[in-house]
Amino acid sequence: MESWNRMSSDAVRTHTSDGVNRRIDDRVEGCVRHMAEQDRAAITQYLDKLEREWDLNRMVTVAASAVSVLGLVLGARDGKAWRVVSGVAAGLLLQHGLLGFGPLAEVVRVLGVRTRKEIDLEKFALKALRGDFERIPHDGGPLARANAALVAAQS
Repeated sequence: MESWNRMSSDAVRTHTSDGVNRRIDDRVEGCVRHMAEQDRAAITQYLDKLEREWDLNRMVTVAASAVSVLGLVLGARDGKAWRVVSGVAAGLLLQHGLLGFGPLAEVVRVLGVRTRKEIDLEKFALKALRGDFERIPHDGGPLARANAALVAAQS
């Protein structure tokens, strides 16, 4: 079955196996279908939860930084060999920053951690269900429509 998620420009999705992408997409689709049966308050509560969800980049950054600091601390206490751990972690973080993907991202991805684009896609689907975008006027000129669209996108 082909996915409805067409974010082909996303380096993480491109380098992630179809099975992992499908599992993440299925989870999003199931959640949106479930939320379609809920009231506005429940959707709003879930949107607040999504606002706090850590994305893949944040997870990789924190994990690599923690391992790097750990390697430095252990290296200062127990010798130079531990500093290699810091170097490897920093190198993997650099690779992720330059390429948008790397081995750390692959591990985190398999655990089901989503990209910011994937989280935002779910948020916008839920905002549409909640009716946020119905407030955009069809009249009133381009400036009024643009302002209403910006307000709706932030709510």
